[in-house]
Amino acid sequence: MIELPVISSEKKDKPKRRPDWLRVKLPIGKEYANVRKLVDKHKLNTICQSGNCPNMGECWGEGTATFMILGNICTRGCSFCAVATGRPTEYDAEEPKRVADAIHKMEVKHAVITSVNRDELKDRGAEIWYQTVVETKKLCPETTIETLIPDTRKNWDALYRMIEGGQEVISHNMETVKELYRAVRPQAKYDRSLEHIKRIVDEGRRSKTGIMLGLGETDEQIFRAMDDLAEVGLHVLTLGQYLQPTKMHHEVIEYIHPDKFDFLREEGLKRGIKYVESGPLVRSSYHAERHVNVPIK
Repeated sequence: MIELPVISSEKKDKPKRRPDWLRVKLPIGKEYANVRKLVDKHKLNTICQSGNCPNMGECWGEGTATFMILGNICTRGCSFCAVATGRPTEYDAEEPKRVADAIHKMEVKHAVITSVNRDELKDRGAEIWYQTVVETKKLCPETTIETLIPDTRKNWDALYRMIEGGQEVISHNMETVKELYRAVRPQAKYDRSLEHIKRIVDEGRRSKTGIMLGLGETDEQIFRAMDDLAEVGLHVLTLGQYLQPTKMHHEVIEYIHPDKFDFLREEGLKRGIKYVESGPLVRSSYHAERHVNVPIK
């Protein structure tokens, strides 16, 4: 009989190097080069690059990418994120058509679209969000879409505009457990992010969120977060290992073993979450095409 792993509630000392299960191949190959060429040609921002995603080689090698709209400067300063923080200047009304055209040329079957936070905009960038989905659906009617939307700071009209374009999956990341929000997401609020997900579910849409592990959370805190998400009706949960982008960012407290990720997947399913993607290299957009057909009810 195999004993299920248990996450320790004690913080571990930071390891000197990444374990073997976190090592990834360098991005190479013809398909990767083609995607890179299109991204550069159309002046597109991708979270793959801006977020230093460890799966960029695999995803781009398969001819897919996660597009980041509304520029590459964020108004937030989260301690885990590699995206630049500052005062954004970019607002391009033609961006939705450019993104749609790139998705069409890349022959993407499932597109993931995300954005920086644009707190300085009255509508939080909602109109660009809406138009990007609409233009993509118009040009690529067979392409399924996931949108990973930002915190609207209780501008619920902005939220509803962001989610009404016709996308199949709507994601809003919790990022971490409630107890670590002040350290990890100082400009966000746990309960507010939870309400985003609840409102998405209440609108009858397929909801999704992601949580990073290894920031110092305990097993009890993870389970409470799962319970909260199950209570609001979340459909898809992703769990992945936090990786420190630079020495200036939040340190890695613990590297979680793959067996523990398997254990957490089962715990999430037990609590009623319909689909749990859990593993060291899992990111919110990793294997996103699998989440399109998760039952809503």
